[in-house]
Amino acid sequence: QVQLVESGGGLVQTGGSLRLSCAASGRTFSSYVMGWFRQPPGKEREFVAAVSRGGGTTYYTDSVKGRFTISRDNAKNTVYLQMNSLKPEDTAVYYCAAKSTGVVISSTPYKYWGQGTQVTVSS
Repeated sequence: QVQLVESGGGLVQTGGSLRLSCAASGRTFSSYVMGWFRQPPGKEREFVAAVSRGGGTTYYTDSVKGRFTISRDNAKNTVYLQMNSLKPEDTAVYYCAAKSTGVVISSTPYKYWGQGTQVTVSS
């Protein structure tokens, strides 16, 4: 089992940047595929990005490609989401998630979720 705690959210102007962090408990962090999801106000939760266990493979939803970068530091049990060129439509609660089975691009559901961190982009 792994526990996830997100941080780094906040209020930023259009075009600004934020870096989200997700700290994981436990000794087996490197055995999990990690992902970031978001839930905009009044909408369903959606996938944002994922990174493989070793960090060598990443995958993004089209709307964030070229602006967001997911990475991980297995020595620090932490996954990051660097968000640049933020837009008002990026406003959402951002969640990190982990799954011990499956790969970056697969339908295997994420089993573990953090509590979320709010990102608000003002126009």
